[in-house]
Formats: sequence, C-alpha cells, structure tokens
Amino acid sequence: MEKKKLTVDGNTAASRIAYLTNDMAIIYPITPSSPMAENVDSLGAKGEKNIFGEITPVTEMQSEAGAAGALHGALSAGSLATTFTSSQGLLLMIPNMYKIAGELLPTVIHVAARTVATHALSIFGDHSDVMAVRQTGFAMLSSASVQEAQDMAMIAQMTALKSSIPFVHFFDGFRTSHEINTIDELTLGEIQELFPFDEANRHKLSALSPSAPMQKGTAQSQDIFMQAREAANPYYDAFPKYFDESLKEFKKVTGRSYAPFEYYGAKDADTVAVIMGSATETMISAVSALNANGGKFGVICVRLYRPFLSERFSLAVPKTTKTLVVLDRTKESGAVFEPLASDVSAALTKENRQGIKLIAGRYGLSSKEFDTNHAVEVLMNAYKATTGKPHKSRFTVGIDDDVTKLSLGYHDYKITSPDLFECRFYGLGSDGTVSANKNSIKIICDATGYYGQAYFVYDSKKSGSITTSHLRLSPKPIHAPYLTKHVRFVAVHNKTFVSKFDFLSGIEPGGTLLINAPYTESELERELPARVKNTIAEKKLKFFVIDAEKIANEVGLGHRINLIMQTAFFKLSNIIPAEKAIPLIKSYAQKTYASKGERILESNMLAIDKSLGALKEISVPVSWKTTTAGKNMAHESKGNKYFDEYIEPIMRLEGDKLKVSSFAPNGAVKTGTSALEKRNVATFLPCWIKENCIECNMCSLVCPHACIRPYLFKSGTQAAKDLDGKPAIGLSGYDFKIQISPNDCTGCSNCAHVCPAKNKAIEMVEPYKIYENEVKKYKIAENLPHIQNPLDKFTIKGSQFEKPLFEFSGACAGCGETPYIKLLTQLFGNELLIANATGCSSIYAGSAPTCPYAKSSNGTGPAWSNSLFEDNAEFGLGMKQASDKNRQKLNHIVDFALQNKSMLSPKLAKLLSCWKTQDKKDEQTALSIRDELSALVKQNPNNLIKDMYALNAAFFETSVWIIGGDGWAYDIGYGGLDH
Repeated sequence: MEKKKLTVDGNTAASRIAYLTNDMAIIYPITPSSPMAENVDSLGAKGEKNIFGEITPVTEMQSEAGAAGALHGALSAGSLATTFTSSQGLLLMIPNMYKIAGELLPTVIHVAARTVATHALSIFGDHSDVMAVRQTGFAMLSSASVQEAQDMAMIAQMTALKSSIPFVHFFDGFRTSHEINTIDELTLGEIQELFPFDEANRHKLSALSPSAPMQKGTAQSQDIFMQAREAANPYYDAFPKYFDESLKEFKKVTGRSYAPFEYYGAKDADTVAVIMGSATETMISAVSALNANGGKFGVICVRLYRPFLSERFSLAVPKTTKTLVVLDRTKESGAVFEPLASDVSAALTKENRQGIKLIAGRYGLSSKEFDTNHAVEVLMNAYKATTGKPHKSRFTVGIDDDVTKLSLGYHDYKITSPDLFECRFYGLGSDGTVSANKNSIKIICDATGYYGQAYFVYDSKKSGSITTSHLRLSPKPIHAPYLTKHVRFVAVHNKTFVSKFDFLSGIEPGGTLLINAPYTESELERELPARVKNTIAEKKLKFFVIDAEKIANEVGLGHRINLIMQTAFFKLSNIIPAEKAIPLIKSYAQKTYASKGERILESNMLAIDKSLGALKEISVPVSWKTTTAGKNMAHESKGNKYFDEYIEPIMRLEGDKLKVSSFAPNGAVKTGTSALEKRNVATFLPCWIKENCIECNMCSLVCPHACIRPYLFKSGTQAAKDLDGKPAIGLSGYDFKIQISPNDCTGCSNCAHVCPAKNKAIEMVEPYKIYENEVKKYKIAENLPHIQNPLDKFTIKGSQFEKPLFEFSGACAGCGETPYIKLLTQLFGNELLIANATGCSSIYAGSAPTCPYAKSSNGTGPAWSNSLFEDNAEFGLGMKQASDKNRQKLNHIVDFALQNKSMLSPKLAKLLSCWKTQDKKDEQTALSIRDELSALVKQNPNNLIKDMYALNAAFFETSVWIIGGDGWAYDIGYGGLDH
C-alpha cells in the first residue's frame, strides 16, 4: 500500500496521535509545547473523532501543577488521558509524576524539551527539563525527527498500556517541535490496528470506583515503605519485553523499524558517538561523510533513555570500539558527567566493557546551533583519544569558551547534497513572511512530491523584529536538523536589513537574491553596503528587487507583503513553473482569507497578480566586485564598550561568536540600553501638525514605545527655532513640541488614532518624507536643558512631561500593555523594584541584549527581575519583605551612628541627620550619602561604615511592584496588595 505523505511539524505529528488514542487531554500551555495543546483543541473543535469514535475533550487548568494533578485523578478513575508540557512546566509536574509512576498508571506526557531557567529564562530547546525527571519512574522515549515524533508517540502509547509504566515522550523544543518536514503518515486504520484495546480496557477496569471500593495513596511508615517501593520491580523487569513487542508490531504494520539503541556507521568503527534527540541525524551525516573518506566512525542513537537497558546498549557498541564520545544536551553543574554520559559509563562497567575510553561533552544548550561542522569536530577530537593524541576528555562544542577553555574549534566542512535546494528568507515580525513560507513548503510538496523542511528563527522582540525562515526541498527525505548553510535563494523582506547584518552568508555562487525595496539601480549604488555589492559581484548572483510595500498599499493590504514576496519567490525559484504556481498560491490564499471578507480576499488576489510584473532584475556592474563605496553598516561603534562588545554583535545576528567571558556569571545585564538599538523598522511615521494640536499629551500617553513625547523649552532660544514648536498653553515664556524618535517608532499609529483634536494633529506618513529632519530634531529635543515639571504629574498631561524610564521596548507595535508600564515609571520610576512574571511583559522588558528600563539623570531607576510564571506574587512578596527588613536594619544603624558621631565624617553625620529628620524620600540626600560612604570605605573604614555601605540601597525609597505576564501591575504595600 502506498504511503500517505504528510507535511507537518513535530508538535502536530505527536499531538495528532495523542488526540486519536486518548479519552481526554488536560493541559496548561507553555512554549514550545503550546501548539500540541492547541492542535488537540482544534481537532476537537472540528469534530474529528478519535479511535473510540468520540471527540477528545480538552480541559485547561490554572497551572502545570494543576494539570498534573488533574491528569493523576483522571488516570486513577480509569480514563486514558494525556498532557503536553516543557521546561518548568514539566518540573512542576514532578510530585504527581512520582505518584502516577508509583501507582502504575499508564499515560504519555509529550514534552517539547526546553531549557530550564537558571541565570536567565530561555524558551529554546535542550534536555535540562527531561533530565530533571529521570528519577520519577517514568519511561523516557526520545524522538530525533518529525517522523519519529509521530511514530514514538504511538509506540509510547502502546507500551504504556501494555506495561502499566507511564512515559515521557520528548523531542527537541523549537527544533523538532517546530520543524516542518514531510513524513509518512500513520493512518487511522494503522493506529487502530496498533492500539492495544484489551490493555486499555484492563486499565479502565482497575479504576477507583464505588462499585469496587479500594484505597490508594496511603501514608506508610519506616516498617513497610521500602518493601512496598520494591514491589513494582517486576513491572520494570518486564518492560523490555513489552517495548520490543510494540516495536515489532509497529514494523509489521508500517514497515518502519526502530530499536532502543540504534547504531549507524562502520561495522569496524573504532570511534563512536552516543547522542539523543534531533542532533542524531546531524551526527549520522558527519559519520557518513568521514567514513566515505576512509574513516572508521559510528554513532549510537539513544531512543529509550529510561529504563536504560545496559545490555542492549552494550550490544549496540561495536566490538572494535576504542573510544566512545557521549554528547549531552544539558548541564549538570558539579557532576562527574552529565546524565547520559553517566548512564553510558555505568553501562560499560556493568557489561564489562571497561577497555573502552569514555569522553564526554555538552552541546546545543538553549537551541545553540549544532551542525555537521560541530559534529565533525566532536568526532575528530574523539579520534585523537583513539589514537593516543592530545585531546579534550571533557568539552563543549558550538561556543568559544575563553574562561574554562573547554570548547572545541570550528572548521567549515561542506557536507551537502547536489539535489538539495536550500533557501533563506529574512522577514519583519508580523509582515506575514513566516506564514507565507509555511504555505510555500506545503504547496511545493503537494504539487511536486518533493520532501520539504522548514524551520523558523524568531527574535523575542516579536512584531517589528527579524524572523529568519530556513527552507529545504529535495526529491529525497531531508535529514538536516540545523540551519541552512549553502543557500541558492535569499530573500530580504525589509529594506532596512541590508545594512544591519550579513544576510548573504552562505549563498552559493550563481544564487538568487531578492530584496523588497523601492530603489532604482542608481539608488542601490547608495543604499547597498560595499561588502554586499562585493558578494553579489564575486558570486555572480542573480539580483532582483520588488517594491512590495507599494503594491500592498495600492491594493489595501497595509504592511502585509507576504503574498507578494511569496509570488516573487515562486517566479524566481521556478521549482514549480509560474503558470502552475500562481493558481496554487491563489488557492491557498482563498483558504486563508475567505473568512476575512470579500474585500480582503480581492486585495490579496490583486496583490498576487501585480507582483509578477513588479519584479526588476538589476544588472550588476563589474565595479561592484572591488568597490568600497556604499551605505555604512548599521550599529557602528557608539563609543560605548558594553554596546560595541556585547549588544552590537547580537543585533548583527552574530551572538554565536561572543566568547564566554562576554557574560556575567550571574546573568546580570545593564539597564537603559534599548535606547542604543535604533531599530528603524516603521513603514509609516507620525507627523505632528502643530496648528491643530491642543497640547493634551494623549499621543504620548498611549505610545507603546515611548517614542513620541512632549517637550517644553524656553521661547526665543536657538532650540526653539530649530524645533519649530508652538507657544505652550498657560505657560508664558515656553514653547511646546511633540517630537518623535523615528528610529524607535514602530509605526503602530496609536498616537494618530487617539488624537482628540477636531482636525487631527498627528498623521501617518511615509518615512522618507520626514525621517532625516525628525532624526535631527529628536537629537536636539533630547539634549534640551531640564525644566522642572510645571504641572501635577498625577494628571494625564502632567505625567507626560516626566521622563519615561521604560522606553523603546521589544513589544509588538500597538501593544496595549506597555503604555501602563511606561506611565508607572513616569510616576514612581526612581523607586521601583519590580517582580515580573514570565509572559509578554518579561519578554518585551527582559530580552537580551537590551533593557528598556532606563535610568534618570541621577543614575537611579527601576530595578527588575523575573523568576517564573507561577511564583510572581511570592517572588514580589519576598522582595518586599527583604526591602522592609533592610530599611529597618539601616534605621537602627543610623540611630546608633548619630549617637556616636565620632565614628563618622562631619559630612556623613550631617547627611545622616538630614536623611533621618527630614524627608527619607529625598533622592538627592540618599545619593550624597552613597557617594560619601563610597569614599569612606576606600579609606580604612570602621565596621559601622562598612555596615552602612552594605545597606546603602536602603537609603533610597523603594516601592515593590509585581507585574504579571500580561502586563497588569500591583504595588505591594504593608498590608498586601493595595493598588
């Protein structure tokens, strides 16, 4: 029977099996596993029936701990139930996982494996979460690809029911979970044939029920607990038999063969890698390439990690092996080895294979790139151990560790296939690029029978940030779970990118470059950086431009250029002839936009038609090969070491090149750095019409990014002439001006919409009309002499004359949350201590490398920290209690100091007396005390001075606020939450 192909991502592949084989799903969404829960919910909403002929209901709980508790209850009552999670979400389930495994309740928890927050939160993938639950008694099954995400989900479900041992089925988050690939679909008929209905009924019969009462979950004392704990051993002893049985049945039905440990490579290999997860396919490619050149290398893919079957593992290791190199995608600080390496070491000892040298390394933390070049470096380091040459027995790969010197090097080994078509697309968040590319891969695979792979890299700054789409197409299955390296097509969907980073990295000679820009050939001479021109000419690229914004505006699509650029891609790549491709694009557009209304659908169809005639091929002058003329690259040195050495490389998409010494060991970063970014992403800018302005400051109030502000300055000065303001209403001798920062604006138009003037005082215009002039005016406005706010800051108008200490964040254009946080900093900024929950508010406020919380001219400002999603209130309460305690302790020390003034300098005694008897909110006094203490601690201080200096932060007034993941904020007062 011919296999049915399916082009899906790993989350969809796994969750489809979960939906079809369970009575219910109990969820609490967490990135990157959220799409699994969403997909299950969507299947139910569409009325799709599971293999029992029913719709699988979804219940969303209040937390992951709640989901685990409900899952435990559902299983105890005889239901077939499942859940999906990642990272801290999985760790919050640990108490219930012990219970579920201890009570032999069969289930499968599907995990998109993700980094556990340590010095920083990361939503990207590694194995630190799943390794943290290896002791719970759950079986653990790893999938290395999208195909396996589907297949292992089924095998785990089958084996759990047969063995009564629950499973964690995991795959790499934001790699396998979000990678789109073409797989062989498990049909409904195949699933029904594989599913162990008798064992499912056995589980249901064992349910807690008043019809056959029993008690579970008792409390036991030292006399019996240990014996009872050992009573489950026969189930784990029998587990391999049931797992093998499931694998055999799966092969019989599908033709696909799997093993707990699968070996690939030379039969007489002397150097063998051991690895688990998506990097397995990368290592197999490297092994194959080295063996083709006479090497003797191999790789063991670990699928079943718990129980770790040491005898099976030993059988998978070739008898000729001299060195095993084990790769772990997690870090276990202080351990002899990371978890997988520890298990391998124990297995070698147990199976009497001590003659093999074991070396171990870490890779891929938080989705750090691991490609074939890294895999080759790992193998060559291990080969040195095999041949007795100097090598690293403990190492890291993929980074430059100049601190502990553990890292391996990096060389470019070109491992690719001539029939593989790789392409890369750089888009702006929310411009539709990612959606278009998801459609493109499906259109091409459906129309050609090709295999497709798509992977998307997102910036945490959401809309208005860079998205990179990596697409591969081939007549053969694609096993390349890493970013594209040798691309034949590059599309740049926003003209501002051309001077921001090296978008031509890895493009093949003779490849095609497409840029969305309104430039003529003569304008390209000015707008393209010299090194871009050099590459275009040297590699003889076919170069095209298209003014997608112009087309989008003409047809009424605003900034949505996705269909226009998609049409251009199909035309230029010619993977499908244009006459066939255009109807397919329109068909997909019809499905996507039909529900949006006739006008939107017509606009999209018109955009597709207009795109074909709008492509312009650029003739490349020979002079471009050596030219040094052109636009300067953005993010050139600002004379700020922190920016130049830390922020700027990350913004240039070269953060992978930063060395370990670039980072603070505790994860701390400086505040007030988002002002250095100047992203310049707006496709429209607000233009102030002074004649219409009523000076209400509403435009500034609603601005999500604090990039439109009111300014007051003395009339008749040079600044007044340069800024061209208007007389300030009710403030004699002052002029008023609304000024934008064009490089920080996202073009959301909130300011224009909210303007209450009869004739609007703000209109949105194309940037080229005002950009240069507004940049100059903004610099003048920011350097105006400080003027004391003449109005009550607790009014709308008055509040906006206060400097916002939250500016230029990574929030989406038009965000409704950030104006409130900005206002909070305008009212209380110099005393804010913020406990921020994980969510939107922690990402737009706390995404490296820049911080939007800023400092006042005195250097004071909000201090911010994030713990987790679910401990926000507790985290803030701890901050409040510590703050109060330190303030109380400082008061006692100051009282003692003022009674013993001989121990103080005259200046400090005066300042302390002022602080104690006057206004403790006086920031200037607190600053002066800090400066004096700082000077005294450098001059042989007594213990009193040391104690005061240690608590110098408590001289400043502190207001502790908790901010929720969705932006809500509460002040923690002495009586609890009082705002």
